[in-house]
Amino acid sequence: MGRLTGKHALITGGTSGIGLETAREFLAEGAAVAITGRSRERLEEAARQLDGPLLPIVSDAGDVPGQAALAARLQEEWPRLDIVMSNAADVTHLPIEEWTEEAFDRLVATNLKGPFFLIKALLPLLSRQASVILVGSVSAFIGHENAAVYGAAKAGLLSFSRGLTYELKDRGIRVNGLSPGPTLTGTFNSLGPERQAAIYDELRRTVPLHRIGTATELAKAAVYLASDESAYTAGTVLRVDGGIGELAY
Repeated sequence: MGRLTGKHALITGGTSGIGLETAREFLAEGAAVAITGRSRERLEEAARQLDGPLLPIVSDAGDVPGQAALAARLQEEWPRLDIVMSNAADVTHLPIEEWTEEAFDRLVATNLKGPFFLIKALLPLLSRQASVILVGSVSAFIGHENAAVYGAAKAGLLSFSRGLTYELKDRGIRVNGLSPGPTLTGTFNSLGPERQAAIYDELRRTVPLHRIGTATELAKAAVYLASDESAYTAGTVLRVDGGIGELAY
C-alpha cells in the first residue's frame, strides 16, 4: 500500500469496469483520484462504491472542446497532475455493411481524437515524471468479428505511447499503453444472461490461458504503470490479455 501516496490521478471512463476498479486501486494506494463519465447518475453511483479523496466530473471523452474544460476544472482543484489514464471508450462492434459515417466518427472521436486533445490540454498541469496510461485492446493486434473500426482506433491510440513519449521526453513525461484481453466487465450485460454466457464460454476457449481476465488484474497493472516502480518504462505497451495477442488461437 502507499505506492501512489501524494499523487493526483485522472481516470476517464471511471464509472464501471476497468476504470472503476483502477480508481479503487489508486485510492487504496494513496492517490487522490478524479474520474469522468457522461452520466452524473453513474458518477454518483461510482462515488458511493469508492472510499477516499475522489473528484467525480461529468465529461464526454469524445467532445474535443470538453477536454479543455476538463483540464481547466482539474487546474482549479489540484496543484498538479501526476497520472492520466485514458480509459473511456466507445466499444461499438458492427459488420462493415452496418457502419455509418456518423457512428465511425463518434467511435474515433472517443477512442483516438479525444484522448490526444485531452493530453494536449493537460500539458500545463502535468508534473515532471508524470505517467500517462492509454488503455487499448487486444483488438489492436488481432482480427476478430466486427472489430475492424474498434481495433483500428485502439491501434492508433496505442501508437501514441511511442510518438508522445518521444515528443514529451524532455518534460520527463512517460506514455505507455495498457492492452487488455477479454475481461469480465459489464460490457455484455445488455445482451442478456444466455447470450452473455455463450460469449464468455467462447472467449474462455479462445484465450490461451483458458480463462477471462478480471478488472482488478488490469487495475493492478495500471498501478504499476502509474507508480514510480515503472520509472524506466516508457513508450511501450503492457499486454494483460492471457496470451491471446501473442499466441495462435
